[in-house]
Amino acid sequence: MPDGAIIVTGSLNMDFVVQVERLPAPGETARGSNFQTIPGGKGANQACAAARLARSNPVSMIGRVGYDAFADHLRASLAAAGVDTSRIHGCRRAPTGVALIWVDRTGQNSIVIAPGANDELAPADLETERQAFVSAACALFQLETPLETVAAGLRLARAGGALSILDPAPARPLPGDVLALVDLVTPNETEACLLAGREPGRIRAAEAPGLAAALRQRGPRAVVLKLGDQGCYYSGPEGEWHAPAFQVQAIDATAAGDTFNGALAVALAEGRPVPEALRFANAAAALSVTRLGAQASIPAREEAEQFLRQQPQC
Repeated sequence: MPDGAIIVTGSLNMDFVVQVERLPAPGETARGSNFQTIPGGKGANQACAAARLARSNPVSMIGRVGYDAFADHLRASLAAAGVDTSRIHGCRRAPTGVALIWVDRTGQNSIVIAPGANDELAPADLETERQAFVSAACALFQLETPLETVAAGLRLARAGGALSILDPAPARPLPGDVLALVDLVTPNETEACLLAGREPGRIRAAEAPGLAAALRQRGPRAVVLKLGDQGCYYSGPEGEWHAPAFQVQAIDATAAGDTFNGALAVALAEGRPVPEALRFANAAAALSVTRLGAQASIPAREEAEQFLRQQPQC
């Protein structure tokens, strides 16, 4: 891994967030409160998390936005976090992506995305950034941009020697030839079930080893199952580990998975052992759910380290 650089390819959205007592049923009008517009998008969230949580790793992002005020806000938010935004390009064919998010009193959410310019990110856009993948330690991807673009990025990461980390969200089936390009796939429970061809549902910790093994047989070199309040489970060439979750009072789960992935990339790019990297990622994600919003909820490096110092070793 040449210089510890982290490159993120993915989506940028402006999030419109409303708090509700409970998520509305179909056809129901619910009363909300505390409306906010917050920079988001899974790609941008992961770039923001990596930049805030890194000690010295340079972080850059590849993506597309429209020519509108939302684009300016999203670029400014990432730049403030320390992300190199020079690879985020404007698109005249579509507006900046947006997400409509409802968050209930338990922290659970419901999200609708209008992808806009994110759908215009093409393989050719990544090809022009080939050198960025050569110089990267880790390359992060998600599924809020076209699958052909994700596949092109995975191929560039493999050719350049970067560790590729795929967050397979939003949940969808993936062909084996795409999964075979992935070094580390990080599904949550719903995504893991879909990739494994089983009905979505709660995954018991005891089921994690078998499910992780089944997913690895589909192509990725390693798997991290994100199991919510049960923590996470890693299966890879180095071995298998379960990292328990930290107990916190959840307010909003938005971007918790993105924070986890950004933190995991930072720890692995720093050369930390897998169990230590998982613990660091769990800590960052735990802190993020105690705050409202996507990028607004992501902790700084110092906060994550202080939080870890306060936790018992396990």
